Amino acid sequence: MFTLASWGSLTLLLSSAIGTQARKIANTGGTIILEEAWTIPDLIFQIGNTNAALGGTNAELKANLLDIHNQRLRFMNENHVDYMVLSLASPGIQGISDPAAAESMAVMTNNILAQSISNNTLRFGAFAALSMHNATNAALELKRTVQELGFLGGLVNDYQQSGADNATLLYYDTPEFDVFWEMVSELNVPIYFHPRSGITQIKSLTIGHAPWLGGPAQEFAATLSNHILGLCTNGVFDRFPKAKIIVGHLGERIPSDLVRIDNQLMRQIPLGMPMKLNVTDYWKKNIWETTSGNFGTELLQFHMETIGLDRIMYSVDYPFVMIDEGEAWVKTLPKVLSKKQFDTLTRGVAIELLGLDK
Repeated sequence: MFTLASWGSLTLLLSSAIGTQARKIANTGGTIILEEAWTIPDLIFQIGNTNAALGGTNAELKANLLDIHNQRLRFMNENHVDYMVLSLASPGIQGISDPAAAESMAVMTNNILAQSISNNTLRFGAFAALSMHNATNAALELKRTVQELGFLGGLVNDYQQSGADNATLLYYDTPEFDVFWEMVSELNVPIYFHPRSGITQIKSLTIGHAPWLGGPAQEFAATLSNHILGLCTNGVFDRFPKAKIIVGHLGERIPSDLVRIDNQLMRQIPLGMPMKLNVTDYWKKNIWETTSGNFGTELLQFHMETIGLDRIMYSVDYPFVMIDEGEAWVKTLPKVLSKKQFDTLTRGVAIELLGLDK
């Protein structure tokens, strides 16, 4: 079992081995994907015993989550994926209510991931796992992973559980988190907002009548979209206009409803809402989305018209969605996208946003 002490002497080594190479990636014209999950044995229990990719088993899912350089890399090679950004599977650190335990696990997990990809940074990058109990500590861990380990940003699995009953939920749209967003802006890296399964109290109230709605079909989009809209309406992007976030699954449905959202939120301004612009403005300035697990061509075209192709990146959601599923969809896109549009979606925006050309 890995411990924090076992990694203390590796900081300079990892900084040298990874930080200097993190911006050099394989370049065969293949795709870049960036909502791709990974975990460690200490946290594999979070996956449960029923989840599986379509057509696969729970055991295969867990094996794929723990692996980097075997079947994962083979699937990448077979499906023309040049580069994959790894991040800790949901709920990850956001599922740990004890602040000290969460912070220790985040540091250990980031160090393990850095060491695990240090021998192949041409193919793999990373987003940092962050404990969000304390905004200052989260900011410092993000800074450490970006500057010393060569990570490309951070990923949070929606709200942070806290409290003795595991039911105090922390959202990152209040002034208490301004120190974190200041660091995000200073480092010029994105924070990926990823969904998570709700705590029992929420699930019983919202989908207890229809438990089949849990997970990707409804629960994930419904809960995470509230967090994203909270960042907008509570003025995070007004206070930090350089902050960047990424939202998966084609934006958790928000861009599909921007007309109504903008119209209705205008009515909240006289009631004290601090948001200065509208959600559409933030989506074109501060927010990007990926196609992870949402391979709808007509929906992609609608989003291109609504927010612009320069806000959209291809991703898969491996191993909850298999890489060949994404590749099968990608192969159909030249029928509706120009060569320039195709390259922009599958690699161009990601290269620019993540600084992979530096």
